[in-house]
Amino acid sequence: MRRVVNLYRSSVGKKILMALSGLILFGFIVGHMTGNLKVLQGCEPAVAGDHAAGLSVASQTCAIDTYAEFLREVGYPAVPHGAALWGFRVLLLGAIGVHASAAFQLWSRARAARTQGYGTSKDISFTYASRTMRWGGVILLLYVFYHIAHFTTGQAHSDFIAGGVYHNYVVGFQSPLILLVYLVANAALCLHLFHGLWSATQTLGANHPKYNHLRRPVATLLSLVIFVGFMTPPVLVFAGVIS
Repeated sequence: MRRVVNLYRSSVGKKILMALSGLILFGFIVGHMTGNLKVLQGCEPAVAGDHAAGLSVASQTCAIDTYAEFLREVGYPAVPHGAALWGFRVLLLGAIGVHASAAFQLWSRARAARTQGYGTSKDISFTYASRTMRWGGVILLLYVFYHIAHFTTGQAHSDFIAGGVYHNYVVGFQSPLILLVYLVANAALCLHLFHGLWSATQTLGANHPKYNHLRRPVATLLSLVIFVGFMTPPVLVFAGVIS
């Protein structure tokens, strides 16, 4: 236990916690992006009615609504429906807390230990991503609260319908201001991922001359995939392709 405590107190231990919690968050980001892409599948019309009374009610079944309902109702043997989702939420919140706390503590230590500014790096793109990690993280944290209020609880949505994920998504992204907010947030996310993925692999020991030259291109590719994956549906909604 003492070794664990000493490791946590060290800078190396905090970097390891940042890397592990970051990978958990990256897994969530990939899953969330995949779920959002179900908007591209659109909706299928469905008609249910009482033929004896001569009445019918037109409705639609949307792929992303079905997916969201599955997430809310998922359960396993001896696990109540919805408990798995709440367990994942707790894990996600814990990962955010650990990641943010370790980042702040490392930044505080570096600031206290540094007596002069860092020298100029020749790699301008990488240096820019590194220096925007901290304020980019703050932007992302604020964005998470806004995103929840916009699409989960509905306080920040002009026409929120509980359970109507497709409706909320399409109505929300018809606003150019909302699209701009998500564009800025996803740009900050991708810069954060670019540096974070490269740094995490180094922290966790994936550091070898044979493949070191691949780490940065892979981090760039993954970041761009995330950006395109998240922004494609909103842009198509705003352009009127998805309605």
